[in-house]
Amino acid sequence: MTDELLDRAQHWADHDPDERTRAALTASIEAARAGDSGALDEIRAAMAGPLEFGTAGLRGRIGPGESRMNLAVVIRATAGLCAFLAKATDRAPRVVIGCDARHGSVDFARAAARVVSAAGGTALVLPERNPTPLTAFAVRRFDADAGIMVTASHNPAQDNGYKVYLGGTVVTDAGQGAQIVPPYDADIATAIAAAPPADQVPQDSAHIERIDPRDDYVAAAAALAPDAPAKADLAITFTAMHGVGATLLERALREAGFTRIHSVAEQAEPDPDFPTVSFPNPEEPGALDLAMAQAGANGSDLIIAVDPDADRCALAVPDASADTGWRQLSGDEIGSLLGEYLAADAPDGSVLANSIVSSRLLERIARGHGLDYRHTLTGFKWIARTPGLRFGYEEAIGFCPDPACVRDKDGIATAVVAASLFAGLKAEGRTGLDELERIARAYGLYMTAPLTFRVDSLDLIAEGMERLRNNPPQSLAGSPVASVTDLSNGWDGLPGTDAIMVVTEADDRVIARPSGTEPKLKCYLEVVLPVEDGAPVPWDEARARLDAIAAEFGPAIGI
Repeated sequence: MTDELLDRAQHWADHDPDERTRAALTASIEAARAGDSGALDEIRAAMAGPLEFGTAGLRGRIGPGESRMNLAVVIRATAGLCAFLAKATDRAPRVVIGCDARHGSVDFARAAARVVSAAGGTALVLPERNPTPLTAFAVRRFDADAGIMVTASHNPAQDNGYKVYLGGTVVTDAGQGAQIVPPYDADIATAIAAAPPADQVPQDSAHIERIDPRDDYVAAAAALAPDAPAKADLAITFTAMHGVGATLLERALREAGFTRIHSVAEQAEPDPDFPTVSFPNPEEPGALDLAMAQAGANGSDLIIAVDPDADRCALAVPDASADTGWRQLSGDEIGSLLGEYLAADAPDGSVLANSIVSSRLLERIARGHGLDYRHTLTGFKWIARTPGLRFGYEEAIGFCPDPACVRDKDGIATAVVAASLFAGLKAEGRTGLDELERIARAYGLYMTAPLTFRVDSLDLIAEGMERLRNNPPQSLAGSPVASVTDLSNGWDGLPGTDAIMVVTEADDRVIARPSGTEPKLKCYLEVVLPVEDGAPVPWDEARARLDAIAAEFGPAIGI
């Protein structure tokens, strides 16, 4: 068995066009053959099978081998995509290619362009080191048949990834310009498996075109802000988290009419090592510490943070009761604020949508405004292809406020809409926390919280899910469990997905699922409490109930 593994690794190394990863894998093979058990473990991890399309494309640690992100994997993935497009389109395919500033991103994007060109397509290459939503925008703007975005979004610094969008003549329904879903992902994966070794994939530069839709993208984002003088009164501190979003975010805000803008300079320039944060995700504890310190000094009304590829957006608001003076809003809180704001003037027939793991409050908001609502599987590849979509979101701070232009989450467009909302509230003498209270009184208090288990072995996640299936909790926070639904069998018209939903008689809900982008088992907790007329909103009671559910649900997972 070991000899077969080492032979496979040697075959990969022999055909790796990148001398750095080829040398690294070759050195590990030689060490393993000499009896180094650590080197053998590294090879097992590097050759554990091809990267698979997850919630947001291919993602993995940068390094040698079929299970890592490297030049060989990108070349073969692009060759497979081109083979798929050759069968799926009625023309020579046009493929938009973009990248962020992570380690390897520029080299990967350039190689992908050369492969598309040699395969008979046209590579529409964006300026390097730019946000993911710019790529999604360009797929629709240029009527491209596909888009490739080299990014790992908010993953750790050692990761990279490869996202695929389809449009043009391949997808012509509401999913045009969205990320791939079945059966496209399986068809592309089959074509990748049939691709030749990376060093045998043709490459040339004959059909590479440079495109630059940044002005159009910024104009579209800025247009989401209504013309109101109150915009000039809102003070904003923003951070790009060492990613690629700072320039376009500031441009969009200023063109929308927001002038009191302060950037966190230490995090404004792209840096693939993310030196000021332990984890480059605005949701993580401590990620907004610099922004909060500067926002207090600047007298800001709002903090806006986008993640390294600027497709996600976090918000924080002043809160005198917090130790930092700021309260970071959850993804579901932002989703309800933006949903209520955008639903107010949505045309008839509009649809609000969010993933099943996000709050059920958005459905109440949609119905309250006479709009339709859809829930989807987790991931924007599902949310963005909702017919009639006006606004969609997922609890992991991903929001789609302009689906006509970007069929994906878009942190920059979201920032403009959020700033407009908060400028209007300030003009009325109200705050974001005031608006959350008003929403709770109108629809009931829906409060959510995450419960996450990060693991070193994916086997632990499978074991936890199996344990939950076989022995689910009988009650949570004093309320008997009313139903346990295995979503792998499909649910309410949705395709099957590896998740389990537990609902209590009190209408508490927990959904557990493996992460599609990181080695985590994620649980999504929600409680619903009525708000009596004239009574205070029961914030503390809801938080205590969430804490009780988290304490009781963890042992059921057993990780």
